[in-house]
Amino acid sequence: MIVTTTDVLQGKVISDYLGVVTAEVVYGSNALRDFFAGIRDIIGGRTGAYERVFERGQREALAEIAERAQRLGADAVIGVRVMTDTINLDETGVLMLITATGTAVKLQP
Repeated sequence: MIVTTTDVLQGKVISDYLGVVTAEVVYGSNALRDFFAGIRDIIGGRTGAYERVFERGQREALAEIAERAQRLGADAVIGVRVMTDTINLDETGVLMLITATGTAVKLQP
């Protein structure tokens, strides 16, 4: 399965557009990870724990759109866009949201 941010595939011909595929991955906050991220905020530097969460979430979201496209009979997903966001619950925490969206396509043999 080809998954790409481009809207064309070099050397390939798109024969059919099967529709938009989307996947959402949501992670809850973690008290220990939040504690160490808070320390990083004070002393400066990157927050590796959260970077790894978003990196894993992006991989999972891309794998999910590929799976959903495959169920539609697609050979590729083009025009992929990955977005990250947070959802503030209340004083108890934050949810991290990773969304991937693309167009499932069928290619000529």
